[in-house]
Amino acid sequence: MFLKILIVFLISMVPLVELRGAIPVAIGMDLGLPEWLVLIVAILGNIIPVPIIYLFARKVLTWGSEKCKWQTFKKFCDFCLKKGNKAGDKLLTKAKGGVFFALFLFVAIPIPGTGAWTGTLAASILNLDFKKTTISIIAGILTAGLIMLAISLGLFKVLFN
Repeated sequence: MFLKILIVFLISMVPLVELRGAIPVAIGMDLGLPEWLVLIVAILGNIIPVPIIYLFARKVLTWGSEKCKWQTFKKFCDFCLKKGNKAGDKLLTKAKGGVFFALFLFVAIPIPGTGAWTGTLAASILNLDFKKTTISIIAGILTAGLIMLAISLGLFKVLFN
C-alpha cells in the first residue's frame, strides 16, 4: 500500500502533470486506494513544491540563463523564464486588481499548461507576496483536486462499468 501511495505522491509532484495526472492515473489503474486517500496524497504532493519553487526557482533559472555554460540547461532555463513571464503577464492583464483570485483560478482550472508549478513560477517572477501567493495556489490545488477526482470517477465509471 505504501508503494501505491508513493506513486500517487510522486506523480503529483511532477511539473505539468501534477495532481491533474496523479488522480486519473490512481483511479484508472485501480490501485485499490480509497478515493479520499488518493485526493489527499495528490494534494499534498502538489503542495510541497510550491514554497520551494517560489523561493528558489527564479534565482536558479536566472543564474542558469545568464551564467550556466551547459547549453541544454541554459535553454531549459530560458524556456522556463519565458513561460513564467508569459504566464505572469497574462495573469496581470486578465486580473487587473484581483491578481490573487486570478492566480487561484489559473491553478484551479485543470487544463494543460496551468497548475501550481506554472502559477508559482509566474508569482515568483512577478515577485508577488509569498503568503498571498501560497494561499491562492493551495486553494487552487484543492479545487483542481476535487475537479479531477470528480472527472476521473465519472469518466472511468462510464468507460469500465
